[in-house]
Amino acid sequence: MKIMVVGGGGREHAIISKIKENPSVSEIYALPGNGGIARGATCVDIGAKDIDKIVAFAVENRIDYAIVAPDDPLVLGCVDALEGKGIPCFGPRANAAIIEGSKVFSKELMKKYSIPTAACEVFDNVDAALQYIATAPIPTVIKADGLALGKGVIIAFTRDEAIAAVKSMMCDKAFGASGERIVVEEFLEGPEVSVLAFTDGNTVVPMISSMDHKRIGDGDVGLNTGGMGTVAPNPYYTKEIADECMERIFLPTINAMNAEGRTFKGCLYFGLMLTKDGPKVIEYNCRFGDPETQVVLPLLETDLLTVMQAVTNGRLADIDVKFSDKNACCVIMASNGYPEKYGKGFEITIPDSVADNVYVAGASIKDGKLVTSGGRVLGVTAIASGLSEAIDASYKMVKEISFENAYYRKDIGARALKATEVN
Repeated sequence: MKIMVVGGGGREHAIISKIKENPSVSEIYALPGNGGIARGATCVDIGAKDIDKIVAFAVENRIDYAIVAPDDPLVLGCVDALEGKGIPCFGPRANAAIIEGSKVFSKELMKKYSIPTAACEVFDNVDAALQYIATAPIPTVIKADGLALGKGVIIAFTRDEAIAAVKSMMCDKAFGASGERIVVEEFLEGPEVSVLAFTDGNTVVPMISSMDHKRIGDGDVGLNTGGMGTVAPNPYYTKEIADECMERIFLPTINAMNAEGRTFKGCLYFGLMLTKDGPKVIEYNCRFGDPETQVVLPLLETDLLTVMQAVTNGRLADIDVKFSDKNACCVIMASNGYPEKYGKGFEITIPDSVADNVYVAGASIKDGKLVTSGGRVLGVTAIASGLSEAIDASYKMVKEISFENAYYRKDIGARALKATEVN
């Protein structure tokens, strides 16, 4: 089979690594891929948002199956366009991808179908938003309506911070058109949990839970990033909570999308907060999370391509999806200065002994050498029987990898480890 994977980050590297395990796969193309992905797939210089060129490439190269991984091409209708040419895909159509493409849509969906989430107000006028902020409970959460590379959420702990966030999004266009409408949300407290789920629009199969580390600094301080590391499973996510989420959140969401004529087929990401009033939805993503994918997929024991094809064909109920009972830890190595300004073009040294545990995100090939080209450069994933062992193994491998101006958090998994000790 010829497989095409749309995207070029660490998530796509993890997907490709897992897809390669299927013996029926003869070729894998990554559009655009990256310097690390090139080690195991053919990278094609076509951007993930260039839908016309993606479709033309798939048709010309007789692609048997396509996996559309990032949010942008999903929201732009990449799956619709490929399916229109008879190419089966993993990923939701545009009318379902809106669940991530518009936070206003997702909040209104949850309100309409009584899916637990934070109370909120929606604004498309800056004066009205600022008037509301003047008396709103603090802390508060301010979100850009549209896609913003996982960075369009600001938690304001003071009224001045809230005012600045509104002006940044609506006046300064910090997130472009995505901030023309904003959502101002109630601030929820409790452990956060990420749950990715396979769904064919009828059956929902949650994957292993994980814990993301969004902030740039140790101790969860500083700016929000696309994610600085993850561990799986999340110790706060017990079987009792999982059962409650299935009954009150997962199935109701799928049923709500069906009722709206927006059947979701693909990977649906549930960002959850375990509050004193029970689990609530913080956000939906219409695709695999990054870097959650880098700890979840290595624990998947069932063949990934088989599961994806079952999703596409509406036969997910026929597949026994199994995960390992081990633990995984992924530490992100970034360029110092991320998520703001950072240098590029630094040579990356990855020993062969750890290469299979590295998922490259922001790197390219220059003069035959792998060099940095993005803020989040790579993720290093280790699997072990215990969480502590997985964390130690990941950091041990991190120390064997080098590039100038490398930065990584030193406390990935520390919060989860503390939770396991308490429990």
